[in-house]
Amino acid sequence: MDGATGAGVHRALIAGSDADLGAGAVAFVAEGLAAGQPVVIACTAPMAELLRPALADSPTVVWAEWSDVFGSGAAAAVTAVRRLAERHRGADGRPVRIVLEPQPGENPDEWREWQRYEAVLDHEVHNEPLLTLCITDTRRVPPALVETARATHPLLVVGEREQPNPAHVDPAAYLESLPVPHEPLEDTEPLLWADSVRDLRGLRRELAERAADAALAPGSAPALEDFLLAVDEMTTNALRHGRPPVSLRLWANGERLVCTITDRGAGFEDPFIGYGPAHGSDLSLGGMGLWLARQLCDHVDITPDGGGDGVHVRLTTVLE
Repeated sequence: MDGATGAGVHRALIAGSDADLGAGAVAFVAEGLAAGQPVVIACTAPMAELLRPALADSPTVVWAEWSDVFGSGAAAAVTAVRRLAERHRGADGRPVRIVLEPQPGENPDEWREWQRYEAVLDHEVHNEPLLTLCITDTRRVPPALVETARATHPLLVVGEREQPNPAHVDPAAYLESLPVPHEPLEDTEPLLWADSVRDLRGLRRELAERAADAALAPGSAPALEDFLLAVDEMTTNALRHGRPPVSLRLWANGERLVCTITDRGAGFEDPFIGYGPAHGSDLSLGGMGLWLARQLCDHVDITPDGGGDGVHVRLTTVLE
């Protein structure tokens, strides 16, 4: 494969047959093994079943558990891929070769986070000694996400070769182009409406009380606890880094928890912020608020405040 020995390359293998998927993935792995590069595969069970026979004589290939990489959702997958690369990187600095197969669910409400994941990973790969091959089986992936795969990889694997992708979009531009859908709960009366937030201790107590009053479904307590922690982190961020007044709205029903936090600060200039701790693996240095919120909630949507200068953050947790 042309250029396969370089670092920081994000490839897509988009196909709809076992023959094409197998040929492209096996060629990618074989070239890495021939170059002495560490090779890791994180794919679904059907794809593993397809690839294992062809790689049976390659004992150095690491087969990662799909759920360890993708099972906690799209935002967490960015961090999981980064840590997987760090764990298996050779001491001599040779780039890690990783085969990835994200498999979004059938609920369209989940898809935008996987679209964001692809753009963020496209950005991340350019800054890491990491060679990725992202598999998209067009028989199993929704058409909208097949198009995302086409837009977020600068190289395409076709057969056993790779070629430039003319449909590739700059990852920042792609991320910023994704629409934020309307949330119907925001059209209803909020459970809590707080303007000019200052007293975080009192706000935390009132948030917990109002959420408890919503009579959520049995078993929702862990999700509620995570959601309130995310709200606390983002409200703290707004107070520290934004400009007053900071306002907050909370909604809840049997299906979802929604909270919006709005301030009058400059907002987030970096569209990739919060997809990793601000100070890397040393969490003691702080900078975790937005990253933690992305791990704890199903959706974190950040938009300019429609009322003027400032930023509007919407946190959503879907209750099973």
